[in-house]
Amino acid sequence: MTDTVPDRLSTNPDSPYFDQDLLQRGVGIRFKGNERRDVEEYCISEGWIRVALGKKVDRHGRPLTLKLNGEVEAWIENPADDAEEGSEEARG
Repeated sequence: MTDTVPDRLSTNPDSPYFDQDLLQRGVGIRFKGNERRDVEEYCISEGWIRVALGKKVDRHGRPLTLKLNGEVEAWIENPADDAEEGSEEARG
């Protein structure tokens, strides 16, 4: 598994940009210089994030989202299991 984040990622399982393994490892998002924990979806190349609009939901029970434009940075918070094993073996 690599430590590069995709250009676009979503927390919605119905989305083609959903990646369960990556989301379990944790993805950090910085939007306009501030760290955000409420991001539902992001796109780095297009420069936008989607955040939930309070507790409002649509008729299918999915949260309503608001699209915000600006500079987006993303990173993986926890390294891959393979990378941890490899670094432990190299140490000793």
